Amino acid sequence: MALEMIIGKSRAVSELRGLVKQAATSDASVLILGESGTGKELVARALHSGSTRSHKQFVPVNCGAIPKELLESELFGHKKGAFTGAISDRVGRFELASDGTLFLDEIGDMPLEMQVKLLRVLQERSVDPVGSTKSIPINVRVVAATHRNLETHIERGDFREDLFYRLNVIPIILPALRERKEDIPELVQHYLSQLGNANGVPMFDGALMEALCEYHWPGNIRELVNLVHRLCCFFPNQKVALSKIPSTLLPRPIAAFGATRTTAFSDGAPIQAELDLSLYGPDAENPVEDVIMRAQGGLPGPNLVAFPQDGLHLKDHLADIERDLIMKALEESDGNVSQSARLLNLQRTTLIEKINKYNLA
Repeated sequence: MALEMIIGKSRAVSELRGLVKQAATSDASVLILGESGTGKELVARALHSGSTRSHKQFVPVNCGAIPKELLESELFGHKKGAFTGAISDRVGRFELASDGTLFLDEIGDMPLEMQVKLLRVLQERSVDPVGSTKSIPINVRVVAATHRNLETHIERGDFREDLFYRLNVIPIILPALRERKEDIPELVQHYLSQLGNANGVPMFDGALMEALCEYHWPGNIRELVNLVHRLCCFFPNQKVALSKIPSTLLPRPIAAFGATRTTAFSDGAPIQAELDLSLYGPDAENPVEDVIMRAQGGLPGPNLVAFPQDGLHLKDHLADIERDLIMKALEESDGNVSQSARLLNLQRTTLIEKINKYNLA
């Protein structure tokens, strides 16, 4: 079943999977709403796959991509000679989807005159091919989808209210990717394994993954897939560091995010501000500027205690500093994890992992 292809463990995605699973068992019409690129066709296929109609065809139609003068013939079919160019009979999409599922994508772009004809077909459960005098009974489940606000279009007179109610028996609203950012790492890994070429699958470093999680993704999952595909092409079987990716290959905010994290020594060697920040105490007034100044020779060095005679264990020392900073952030925010994450410039889920790591719960 395509249900497992709805990737993610966030609450929004878990609720979506549950709703799709329940709706799949019904023959009622479904209206899928959501921004472009959120995976509306994937959800429609999951509904078909989980239904009793799964052994029959799933027939998709993009209502916004077909010229309005051809849409009636595309949906309902036509007879030979019905119009210029009709050199043979054509079976329409409704008839092709008999006993299966018809997916009407971008239903909000359907012309008003076609909306009237579609409403009649849904009410009568039969179609009249163009040029035919005989109706053909149909048994089709209709799933429609749009990125438009249909209620606004109804107020403007661009969409029929009666058709909206006929389609909107079971509404499914898809969350934007920015509303489920905790799913981004899992989505990235899924598409990396799917899109990696014969030369091998690349690995994204922590800074790049953090930048992806911070980005607002106006193109949603489609934009994420395109970016992963692009990086798979340019960095096959490599560990991909944010600092090594040309800015032309990245959305501008992600490239800018990398620029704020990375500065350079005078000889051009990169320095990662995230690593140097951990050497500074929690009372540093502006640690990012301190790191840059130190890289350029403006500061004598981090504010560390004197080294013990037998040296220190750097990893443990840095862990202690990180633990102290997290404790300080939690204290200042009265234990509010989301606010603490903002103070530390961390993802909330990352902070929770670190809280558990240091037994600060």
